[in-house]
Amino acid sequence: MKPLDGIRIVNLALNLPGPAAAQRLSRMGGTVVKVEPPGGDPMELYHPQWYRDMAAGHEVVRLDLKLPADRSSLDELLARADLLITATRPAALARLGLDRIALQRRFPRLCQVTITGFPSPRESEAGHDLTYQASLGLISPPAMPRTLLADMAGAEQTVVESLALLLARERGGEAGHGEVALSEAAEAMAQPLRYGLTAPGALLGGGIPEYNIYRASDGWIAVAALEPHFKQRLESILKIATRAEYQALFAAQSCTHWQEWGEKMDVPIETVRDK
Repeated sequence: MKPLDGIRIVNLALNLPGPAAAQRLSRMGGTVVKVEPPGGDPMELYHPQWYRDMAAGHEVVRLDLKLPADRSSLDELLARADLLITATRPAALARLGLDRIALQRRFPRLCQVTITGFPSPRESEAGHDLTYQASLGLISPPAMPRTLLADMAGAEQTVVESLALLLARERGGEAGHGEVALSEAAEAMAQPLRYGLTAPGALLGGGIPEYNIYRASDGWIAVAALEPHFKQRLESILKIATRAEYQALFAAQSCTHWQEWGEKMDVPIETVRDK
């Protein structure tokens, strides 16, 4: 038995992070109905395989919510649902009669999680993963981000918010509403930088030799001997202490050599992959 067995979820969110959150909830046992517009989810065009993976095991229906018949079909789904996930601007939801207050009145057991770009009262402002990261100093131009940090962090926060709402309802409370702002999700992930821990030259930003990246004979390795016992073991066995000694030693052998050495000696060393 899984934690969310018997829980029905309607997901109106497209792209990311709503579908990623629904995927996680589905793996916990939730039954997910994914509602797409007539033209489908743009994610299917961006990356068909990832789209299929996130929707695996979900019932996918396409509805034009501006049509009375399709709007009625959505109401039928919501009447049986425990949780609704949306990522549409509040004004657009209100025009469809899907604003939070209207839904609470019609479906008193329906928990709701709204994914927005910014927190209220800025919930209708436009933004995207790239701009959230840029505003937080998480980008090093001209390189683009290696992952969609805000979207994936938002997906995790959506899962947490969903579970909290469902738990509160099951404990006898009302079906509540939660808001997940992607800008805030990104900000939470940026706290190590905001506190200066990962800034260039800081403790975890290249400031100490035992937690750093080094060139090997055929690539790069990441050395993360941060805890004293890792550092002591690494330096005592390899007879190194300074940054220059680290650099010279690691450059003499391959990435595979050092990764296997780390596994054998129980020291965190990993090859830096290209992708």
